[in-house]
Amino acid sequence: MGAPMRTLGPSVWSVSDGRAGNASQVRALVQALGETSRWVQIAHIMGEAHRAEPMVLTPRAPWSWFSPDKWPASLSALPAPQRKLIAPPWPTLWIAAGRRSAAFTKLVRERSDGKTFTVQILDPHIDASSFDLLVVPEHDGRSGANVVSTVGSPAHFGGEMLEEAGQAFAPLADETRPSVVVVLGGHSKVHKFTSEAAARLETQLRILAAQGWRLRLTTSRRTPLDIIAQFRKMADETGAQFWSGAQDGPNPYLAWLMFSTAAIVTEDSANMLSEAAWHGLPLHIAPLEGKAEKFDRLHASLIARGAARRFTGTLDQWTYEPLREADRVADLIVEKLLERYPAPAFSAGVAAPDWMS
Repeated sequence: MGAPMRTLGPSVWSVSDGRAGNASQVRALVQALGETSRWVQIAHIMGEAHRAEPMVLTPRAPWSWFSPDKWPASLSALPAPQRKLIAPPWPTLWIAAGRRSAAFTKLVRERSDGKTFTVQILDPHIDASSFDLLVVPEHDGRSGANVVSTVGSPAHFGGEMLEEAGQAFAPLADETRPSVVVVLGGHSKVHKFTSEAAARLETQLRILAAQGWRLRLTTSRRTPLDIIAQFRKMADETGAQFWSGAQDGPNPYLAWLMFSTAAIVTEDSANMLSEAAWHGLPLHIAPLEGKAEKFDRLHASLIARGAARRFTGTLDQWTYEPLREADRVADLIVEKLLERYPAPAFSAGVAAPDWMS
């Protein structure tokens, strides 16, 4: 092997435990950080061992049974191929999400002698001083000098993503009927998409369709198969659009968020709720069965922010500042990196390009 490659701009390792929701939050923050307006501010940093592909770390039992600050020989928790990934040269920036990745965030910070700036997303329930930055939802109730509280989850849709979706589904932009994207979740630790909840929501959606609303329904990985079949049938009977996988063609999810006038999202997913709020859509939270104080606080924070209201069968229209929490956290990371790596001053007589102003 040759010498480690040095890159223009900080080297980044993005890490998750393989859970889709955690991986999406890491991806959102990395994408926000990579926006041109931010990246040019830190492009002078010379990083080593940049990894364009995300790392997935899946610790095994018995380590995964315990709090990550109590793991002995934490690298031993990983399968051998994954152990080899955590080795110098260390990155400039490490961004991870999920409780099971926290032990490795702490380890990399220690082994790099603090040179790697470590960002941990979601509360691992260990001392926040184990990380340089701990990014947690407001409803978790964590506080501290290096703790950043977000309303909902970090979500981000880059310019290229929006442009591609807009071109792929351009006819949607010309539709004149009021439209609502309906995002169906599923079973979780605290919520169940029961037949009763499905029947209630189906009745409400049929009424909206009869009132002239254009329905655009999409499902999640957790949506039960019988619920998918039920709402697909409803969509066929009401003329609604429906997508639950590749069998239904290209994924229209982002385009539906872009070109709809309202959103109905089931209450079980912070990510799904936050993605609709990123677009500034009037967000209607549809109830399932089950209850948890943590989710009650999440819903309350979105409502207090002006992004959401409870869905009771009717759709309201209102405006609010879109929820761009990944951008806010990315700005803070840039600020912290510039404290460590001050940007060089331009030489006398050399002006910064117009696009940097």
